[in-house]
Amino acid sequence: MRINEVPLREKSIVLIGFMGVGKTSIGKSVAKKLYRDFIDIDEEIESKYGMPTSEIFQTIGEQAFREKEKTTIIKACKQKLKIISVGGGAFLQEEIRNTCLAECIVFFLDLSWEHWQERISLLIDSRPVLQGKNIDEIKELFHKRQPIYEKHHSRVETDNLIIEEVADFIVDSLKTAWDIHEPNGG
Repeated sequence: MRINEVPLREKSIVLIGFMGVGKTSIGKSVAKKLYRDFIDIDEEIESKYGMPTSEIFQTIGEQAFREKEKTTIIKACKQKLKIISVGGGAFLQEEIRNTCLAECIVFFLDLSWEHWQERISLLIDSRPVLQGKNIDEIKELFHKRQPIYEKHHSRVETDNLIIEEVADFIVDSLKTAWDIHEPNGG
């Protein structure tokens, strides 16, 4: 291990995927199972501005939100032992993508379009990126973003799984990797 390199067991875990895939719910469950703190980047930004993301987009604009998102994610990725949920559009920024991949272990929560669209009624009002879009435009956005999620350390197919099953899969995967790469705790 190089000097200053964070041991695998101490690296923070980043959850990526399209909006509404369950990054926050799954992240909270993983954090609880691993006794780690959970950081929801969107919630961090909302608390800094004192308003929901949709209002931030309306009043300050998407560009300002994306800048705050970048600094918040980069700061979070430099911390150890965290579970971090990043917004669905965060990985569009190369600097965020590169930092997450270099500093953390990135899990892509993969949900098919067929399963995702069952959730649309729960998401449409709270997601500014979906505002004013019809189903074809949303489907196009969904498929356009999939390639950016292809850069990850591990993929979890979440179709037909409940939150706890996905969280257990992530925890089991991590423990296996830790035992292989750093037997006896490092």
